[in-house]
Amino acid sequence: MKLFKGLFTGSLAGLVMAGCASAPDYEIAEVSAVTETAPMPNRGDAADDPAIWVHPGDSARSRILGTNKDQGLYVYDLEGEILQELLIGQINNVDLRRSAGLETEGFDLAVASNDSVNAVSLFSIRRTDGEVAHIGDIETGKVEPYGICMGTPGGDTLVGITYKDGTVQIMRLAMREGAISAGLFRIEAVASQPEGCVFDEAHDALYVGEEARGIWRLDLADESSGFRAVDMVSSRRGLSVDVEGLTIWRGAEGEGWLVASSQGRSQFVVYDRAPPNAWRGVFRVVEAPGKPDLDAVSHTDGLDATSAALPGYDRGLLVVQDDGNPRPEVDQNFKLLDWADVEAALSLPEIAAE
Repeated sequence: MKLFKGLFTGSLAGLVMAGCASAPDYEIAEVSAVTETAPMPNRGDAADDPAIWVHPGDSARSRILGTNKDQGLYVYDLEGEILQELLIGQINNVDLRRSAGLETEGFDLAVASNDSVNAVSLFSIRRTDGEVAHIGDIETGKVEPYGICMGTPGGDTLVGITYKDGTVQIMRLAMREGAISAGLFRIEAVASQPEGCVFDEAHDALYVGEEARGIWRLDLADESSGFRAVDMVSSRRGLSVDVEGLTIWRGAEGEGWLVASSQGRSQFVVYDRAPPNAWRGVFRVVEAPGKPDLDAVSHTDGLDATSAALPGYDRGLLVVQDDGNPRPEVDQNFKLLDWADVEAALSLPEIAAE
């Protein structure tokens, strides 16, 4: 993989926040996508956030769920072909967990933030064939749920929801008489608009991206704790304003990598999964050699990673939203990356998958 030097000069405010330190000199790795999904059928800022579902018995039948902010939820196969369109409203972010910690016989659960009804939309994913169905909505009590993530720390099934006013709402899901209900588990806030979030069960943590400031970690085991900074845009290590999606490549025994979309610079920043989340490097997605139709990735919103071995992706898969394919806000889609390429580009140690 190619590497080149990146010298970043910030605004006066950024220099003040960084203590007027000299601009860092670090390498930005280049990685190319392996394939891509079909473009969204509508123009505008449509595609936003993906989630990867791994088939429990036949990994070739795994699915990618992708949001269309104007229409709903799309379902793709690993070749990027559209299998389903669930046109239920303005779906912004999506996340899922296999089994989800609930007694959901025969299906896994996905959740999505739905601006049209100010709710968390629930989707079943049939374990036999990956068929996705909209099974209901849970009102959030707030207007315009924005980012969303799901996890099972401590055995609870939790959904994190972010709002543009800085609120981070955590709900606990439960199964009662065959129906899924939700109650408030915890509520926190950051100073300005957040979006992306991801749970890390191994470390009882919730990570949140505050678009204008940086990445924060919340200790779920300590109710008295607040958010602690992981990295700030003022650190000048590749994270820029418009911190968007967050995901985790999950290794065994709590190891792995936290990946953030630095939308303002069309690049991605990688950290250790385990606190204190040491910085590991920066990469961007460039045009695939010899494949001009498989273009570079720009201004990524959401992303998702899995460490599961899939056909053609022995070390796992990373899916990222692409704003310009190649024209911005015209035919947006999602790009599929081989995690092994990211490992090689950043010289990450090859650790065992979860």
